[in-house]
Amino acid sequence: MLSESFPLENRDSLLAPLLRAGRVLLAISGGPDSTALLKLAADWRAADPARPQIFAATIDHGLRPESQGEAQDVAALAQRLGIPHAILVWEGERPTSRLQEKARAARYRLLVAHAREIGADCIVTAHHADDQAETVLMRMARGSGIAGLAGMRPVAILDGLSLVRPLLDIPKSGLVAFCHAQGLAVAEDASNINPRYARVRFRLLADTLAGQGLTARRLAQLAQRAARADDALAAMAQTLAKEAVTRGPEGASVNFRALLAGPEEAGLRVLIAEVENLSVAPLRLQRLESAFERLAQALHRGESLKLSLGGALLRLDKTGRLELVREPIRRRGRSADAA
Repeated sequence: MLSESFPLENRDSLLAPLLRAGRVLLAISGGPDSTALLKLAADWRAADPARPQIFAATIDHGLRPESQGEAQDVAALAQRLGIPHAILVWEGERPTSRLQEKARAARYRLLVAHAREIGADCIVTAHHADDQAETVLMRMARGSGIAGLAGMRPVAILDGLSLVRPLLDIPKSGLVAFCHAQGLAVAEDASNINPRYARVRFRLLADTLAGQGLTARRLAQLAQRAARADDALAAMAQTLAKEAVTRGPEGASVNFRALLAGPEEAGLRVLIAEVENLSVAPLRLQRLESAFERLAQALHRGESLKLSLGGALLRLDKTGRLELVREPIRRRGRSADAA
């Protein structure tokens, strides 16, 4: 656990992924998790000026009266720590539905734009073990597959930039203790305890679930194991795609018999990747699974089949050759055989 006696070597180990960056942008809200991240990163850079330069940014969503003052408090702390800081304001009309989801999208959009403006190639967030547990629970409730149960990855790609989450193994309690020990003032966002939001409702279940053994630590372990399985399946699907898929300027041609010859999950992933290359909107996993099953049943019966999926047109012939092309605009949503 991160505490007042947090060893320097542990800090250096946590932040080691940042060594691959040119410049780093920290996303700092002013809460205990991101405040701890700001202090750790500032000390890490100060210990060796040859390390990547650190910048910070705070998103002011304008959703609470106190948000502007909190952002200014972060700016003042960053200045004391010698970290250049910017306040990024979410402009425009606020959505009336899915507010947190759209605020999150706006946050990342603003961070990516600012990172490019300052020449940073790495964005760092302070997501921690409790956040990971909540993410896994929410995805379980939605019926996510292995990829979803892997939760948030420690290192990912966001619009061409590295997205690093160095604190995923640290519980929130450790970050709070660190801030207190360092004498760091932190903000408390009232929306973090507002049951209007789905994530908060899952957060409020944490103690009950932990009492039955479903602790944040075990959920984090589940995410790590799912991530290993997801990586293995992704590699398997990549190998299968090289053997079964031929891509052209108009779409792709797939040997669907080859997809059925191996593990179903690998074949499904190949199909999903080709559909997503052509689709105009994200598709639910259940819909893609249903399409895969219909194609498999048609091939077993020796029948041809045509499906429409999110702007992609799929045509399976009796030999097992599956052609995927982008659906003409005039036909989208009109196919009588749409899945």
